[in-house]
Amino acid sequence: MQTPYAVVAQSLSKSVVSHDTTIQILTDLNLAVANGERLAIIGSSGSGKSTLLGLLAGLDTASSGNVLIAGQDISQLDEDGRAAIRAKHMGFVFQSFQLLGALTALENVMLPLQLAGQTDAQAIATSALARVGLASRVTHYPKQLSGGEQQRVAIARAFAAKPSILFADEPTGNLDIATGEAIINLLFDLNTQNGTTLVLVTHDMQLASRCQRVLNLQNGQLKEIALNTQTVADSLGAH
Repeated sequence: MQTPYAVVAQSLSKSVVSHDTTIQILTDLNLAVANGERLAIIGSSGSGKSTLLGLLAGLDTASSGNVLIAGQDISQLDEDGRAAIRAKHMGFVFQSFQLLGALTALENVMLPLQLAGQTDAQAIATSALARVGLASRVTHYPKQLSGGEQQRVAIARAFAAKPSILFADEPTGNLDIATGEAIINLLFDLNTQNGTTLVLVTHDMQLASRCQRVLNLQNGQLKEIALNTQTVADSLGAH
């Protein structure tokens, strides 16, 4: 039986030791993200948003608790097992684009498809780049592309494998307002077209308010807040 939830966190805690001091980042946190939902996670700098995203995506391991992806508990898997789940279910968009400088736009999008054994990786990557408006830039290297174009390549790469879940960490953080708005429109359009579950970590209040749900991470816990821009702004305070 298929689970109605794409991502579930159960009693998730994360602590790190620094200079003989234990720092508690997340404490007994619970979260359920429905299939196809658009969720924004906001919070002040240092609140643990990126840490939480890393745990949900299996890029890091929790001190205690469980994470379920499409009903499967990834907390019980080793790194190879978590990598297989990521390849099957997840796509990623980061603030810093994470493109390989020695590869063209096309090659950057093709790479994860090739690693997953896709025989038609070039055709899929070409189509994905066309969908984000970069059909004429496929042979360009990242240094030849603007920030907005690089983020479009990253989005094409993320969606090319048709992930059921997309994790985005500050996807507009390195972009100007106009470019950021275009990128967000693209992200939401592709999310709607593909039925992809979207989990966003952001400081962008306009972006957060466009999601179906907004959660504020504070003192290691998530709190749901009302869905309007002013309330989101108030929750972030001066950040």
